[in-house]
Amino acid sequence: MALAFSWLVPLGLDLVHLDVVLLPVLVLGVGSLLRVGGGLLDRVVVAAFVVCGAVMGLGLLFSVWPWGLAPVPGVGLMLTILSFTGWLARRRPSLPRRFRGSDLLVVGTGAVMWHYLHHPLIGKSAAERLGYFLSSEDRMGHFSYFDGIHQVGGYAFLHQEAARSFMMTPAEAVYPQGSHFLLAWIDVLVRSSTDAGPGLGAVNRYFLYVLAANALLCAAMVWAARWIGGPRLRGWRSAAVCATVAGLLLPGLMLQLVQRGFDSEIVGLLFLAVAVALLVRPAMRTAEFALVSAAALITVSYVYNLYGVLVGVALLATSVVHRRRFARWRWRLYAGQVAALAVAALPSVLSVLSKLDVAKTSNLAGPMAAADRVVLIGCALAALLAAALPKNRRTGSGQAVLLTLLGVAATLAVFGWWQMRTIGYYSYYFEKLAMAGMVIAMIGLGTVGLLLDPAERTRGPRIRRRLDRALLSGLATAAALSLFGYVQWGVPSPQGPLSKAEPSAYFNSATVKWGKGGTVSNTAAATRTFATRDLARVPSGHPVITLYGNDGYQNLNSTFMAQLLTRQAGAMVGLYETYYVKIGGPAQAETDYQEALAHLRSAVASCSTAPTVLVGDPAVAARLRHDLADGGSVATVLDAPLG
Repeated sequence: MALAFSWLVPLGLDLVHLDVVLLPVLVLGVGSLLRVGGGLLDRVVVAAFVVCGAVMGLGLLFSVWPWGLAPVPGVGLMLTILSFTGWLARRRPSLPRRFRGSDLLVVGTGAVMWHYLHHPLIGKSAAERLGYFLSSEDRMGHFSYFDGIHQVGGYAFLHQEAARSFMMTPAEAVYPQGSHFLLAWIDVLVRSSTDAGPGLGAVNRYFLYVLAANALLCAAMVWAARWIGGPRLRGWRSAAVCATVAGLLLPGLMLQLVQRGFDSEIVGLLFLAVAVALLVRPAMRTAEFALVSAAALITVSYVYNLYGVLVGVALLATSVVHRRRFARWRWRLYAGQVAALAVAALPSVLSVLSKLDVAKTSNLAGPMAAADRVVLIGCALAALLAAALPKNRRTGSGQAVLLTLLGVAATLAVFGWWQMRTIGYYSYYFEKLAMAGMVIAMIGLGTVGLLLDPAERTRGPRIRRRLDRALLSGLATAAALSLFGYVQWGVPSPQGPLSKAEPSAYFNSATVKWGKGGTVSNTAAATRTFATRDLARVPSGHPVITLYGNDGYQNLNSTFMAQLLTRQAGAMVGLYETYYVKIGGPAQAETDYQEALAHLRSAVASCSTAPTVLVGDPAVAARLRHDLADGGSVATVLDAPLG
């Protein structure tokens, strides 16, 4: 019966175009067979984590079989595996119905972040939302990987020839693609189709997925800190820990990742937080731990392989601390973990064997989202102190947290030393690693909560005991949000003679400013004009060069966006010359025009078919039409005043 339902459910939902319902079906199905966590939220988090690992791992198969990312075969296979697993383990489906008061803080953190992240998009068309999507050039690259995987029906590194049309080479071979594959698979379920639809709609959906991932990252960090605290972390102590982590996050600690367009890093940190929490406190049977450790290795390594080193640190710490606990089945456990490691390492090994120069890439420079040093150092020291005290040092989770924190610190120190020795400064990937260290330090605060004295049990009726617990938890939450989240609970800030008092310092935070629409790309007008007017003027299959003004960087970004909307991002390898094409608006000095013309000719020459060049100023368009033809450059130049 279960086997029949494994195929009838996805087939039926696909027929009515409700494949998205398969997401909760998978998560709840996996959760019903796991025996992890005492509450429903814990079970759902672990199940969702395992499902994501399964999707990425089985994605290797999905990428080469004839059905690609089609919902029915993929989900049908996963449900079949689930049914056989339940039958072999002789487990009846069962979900806990218990909720904890601190669940509200976990879910609430994600909900508040989603509110602010999504708020500026409300009421805006997909073309108007491009201004927020384009907060960074990096995001366009990430979307091209997502869309390329959508188009080729699997991992780009397994379809390199076909994928080069949709992304800039050598990204199809060397860049970690786990987050893009996972989001493309989710998008197939959302659309109930392997067809991604028009480019503008795909861009809008992808951006919403990224914003949701950032909100989930914040919620996952609060949950991870509570999980590390374990069942002893109850009542007001649990509220204090959860609210402290939430208070650090809500003002916008992780928002800079959205602003910088570091989409893979967002998803990588999300999985890293869950992975480290589950590994350092493996409150589960050996079979579940094998499954969770496999999911940890695969999810983190596929999404952001740099962070796979930190998962290895946590896994090694747990293996040392809990060696006796898993002694009976250790060889089977180790065999499963080695097999998972082989699957997890496959994309990275293939990238190294193809075109990736590890040493050179590790020292790359670029725009950075720096870890807050105060939060990183403060949380790390607090978690180290708590884990080192006798009360926690006697517990397995306390020892694992201590070893993990020391291992992460050592990894950071060695990488930093290597960068200082080779290039003389801390570069792009050091900050990526430092951000991961900050996440691990913050979730380690779960050990700090155990040092607080639990409240004495209140005697009397049950309602009175619950009210007492709620009051203490509420006070702990309010105090933590005030101390770490700048929340003033309606008390106005000091008012000077020339300034207006703000109701709370929180209103000056990066999160609130984003929610008010304060981060819009200066390329917004150009991309909106192209999406709403000029996209229809471009012949299918022809590259596009957009020169709406005299700013070279804006011309580059709008050109890149045009390739994404026409699904030709592979052409950007040569079209990056548009960064130096600083014409398109009112006429420039003759020397500037000639220099820009030379770069424009190089960009045109890089195209396999004659490109369409959209020029904002009609006089400049007429001159370019003549000069390009005179120089033998084949292109169609169109007037395109900026709307």
